[in-house]
Parts: sequence; structure tokens; C-alpha cells
Amino acid sequence: MDATELAQTGLVGWREKVAASVAGPLSERTPLADEQVRAVMGGVFFALAVYYVVGTPRRALTAARA
Repeated sequence: MDATELAQTGLVGWREKVAASVAGPLSERTPLADEQVRAVMGGVFFALAVYYVVGTPRRALTAARA
């Protein structure tokens, strides 16, 4: 499994539909291939998920200390 396939694993449900609708037009306007656009979007969605998962306990700890 290469990095492109790994990054695309984050695309499920509505995220996959969004990536599918955006990947074609974006790949026509950029030098990136359709799969690469999907991989970038999968990576972005994964990073946002990690941000939210890590941020929630941090905010809870900050609120508990106050």
C-alpha cells in the first residue's frame, strides 16, 4: 500500500462523496491526478479528525482546572 492509497482510506461516507465530486474538476485545473487529489482530501479529513479528537480532552482538562 503506497501513501496515496493510505491517505484515501480516510474517505468514507459523505467525505468520499465530497472528494469524488471535487477530485475531477480539481485534477483538470492542477497537475495532480484524480487519485492524488482524493489522497490530499483524505489526509486533510484525517488531520481534522485527529485535531478534534485531541482537542476535546484538552478543552475538558482546561475547563476542569478552572
